[in-house]
Amino acid sequence: MKALLVLVILGTVTLIFLQYRHNRNTRKLLIALGSFVLIVSLGIAGNITRMVFPVYIAHLVLLVAAWLGLLYYLIRNRYYWWLILSPLFTIGLFLLLELIEGSGHTYLG
Repeated sequence: MKALLVLVILGTVTLIFLQYRHNRNTRKLLIALGSFVLIVSLGIAGNITRMVFPVYIAHLVLLVAAWLGLLYYLIRNRYYWWLILSPLFTIGLFLLLELIEGSGHTYLG
């Protein structure tokens, strides 16, 4: 599974730079690289949602959707910003749940 993840990341970066080499469109390169970094950052930040398993699964699904949105932008030149930012919804939902319910992992000693 980890090898597949590494291959997908390397494949996406390769596709971004091949698109740039073919078109020489600096704006598209910067948007694609920024979106790539944002998606990877949201994937790392989404590890806080592991305590609430349904929210974590939803976060993983939205990460895959964001990744497919980036690939769609690279292939068809249609940028869906709401799809790329969708993993923020699950992180916000988790933080809201923690605010309402409190942390279930506190040690009362």
